[in-house]
Amino acid sequence: MKKMRIVSLLLVAIMLMGIFAGCKTKESDTIKIGGLAPLTGDVANYGKAVNNAVLMAVKDINEKGGILGKQIEYIYEDEKGDPTEAVNAYNKLVEEGIVALVGDVTSKPTKAVALKAKEDNMPMITASGTEESITLVGNNVFRTCFIDPYQGQLMASYASKKLNAKTAAIIYDTGDPYSTGIADAFETAAKSFGMTITNKEGYTTKSTDFNTQLTKIKTSNPEVIMVPVYYSDVALIAVQAKNHGITAKLLGADGWDSVLDKIDKSDVDALANGYFCSQYSDTSTDPNLQNFLKEYKETYEIEPNMFSVLGYDSMQIMAAAIEKAGSTDADKIIDALKSTDYAGLTGTTTFDGNRNPIRQAFITSFEDNKYKFVELYSMS
Repeated sequence: MKKMRIVSLLLVAIMLMGIFAGCKTKESDTIKIGGLAPLTGDVANYGKAVNNAVLMAVKDINEKGGILGKQIEYIYEDEKGDPTEAVNAYNKLVEEGIVALVGDVTSKPTKAVALKAKEDNMPMITASGTEESITLVGNNVFRTCFIDPYQGQLMASYASKKLNAKTAAIIYDTGDPYSTGIADAFETAAKSFGMTITNKEGYTTKSTDFNTQLTKIKTSNPEVIMVPVYYSDVALIAVQAKNHGITAKLLGADGWDSVLDKIDKSDVDALANGYFCSQYSDTSTDPNLQNFLKEYKETYEIEPNMFSVLGYDSMQIMAAAIEKAGSTDADKIIDALKSTDYAGLTGTTTFDGNRNPIRQAFITSFEDNKYKFVELYSMS
């Protein structure tokens, strides 16, 4: 009996070794890259757009052989647009064994995750976290999108040099770092171009009535109004401005993308004099971009947007860096990211010393209930 018991224990040990060996082999056959996005909640439009595109990028990369001879295993979590949820989700991904992170999507959760990722020296790239301080957290943090101050400065330059504006008002969300960052940068830059800021009107997050702010702005009669907020608020502000008889040109940043999904067709003329800076144009003749837009719509049965394009490029940039590094070692991936020179859907991306992208902006307007590409613009 004793011998049988020993034999049985040996067989169990061998089986367990086989199982563990099998698990190890399975893990070594893939490279795990994590993803964070708000797939539910108030900013789910952005999260779904980014995550859908990342999934497409992973599919494309894997069909071409993956990276380092292995398939990408993309593991993602819904962080609901909440910083605490985002950090918890990030920790879960780390436990899953990710070697790099594509995420987060909006600025507050991205900043919270970046602080934690710095401690782990986790290579991280956000497609759309625009707050300037995000990449300043650590050398491991990169972004594909323009930063808030750059967008504010660029639109002030555009207002002055292209729209010949001499006066401007600002209406912004005082509780949102994205909105305040762009508003402050626009104000400073506009003054440097000789423009007069007639009003700087703030409102609290989740406000729906902007009549008090717009009444004050109408009295000052500015030539342009900077509205550096997300698409849901843009739709409300534009319609209320129209109802007040305000005819000033409305200006915005990349948070305007998806505004046509939120505004009633009967009110779309409220955006007729609107201009915002974007990071791609669906009227581009680039065949890679057009193929992506077509495939995205066929796959998800919805129109892609700027966040989709940025999400796709973000995963491609991360994958290219891992391939270039020749390793999943964090320091090697980070060094490879710093030397990125990637020709993607948003144009050719390189990074500056703060790991922010160097690219031209696509000035976008509206026509016939569609987005209209106006021109490429930079401050240089």
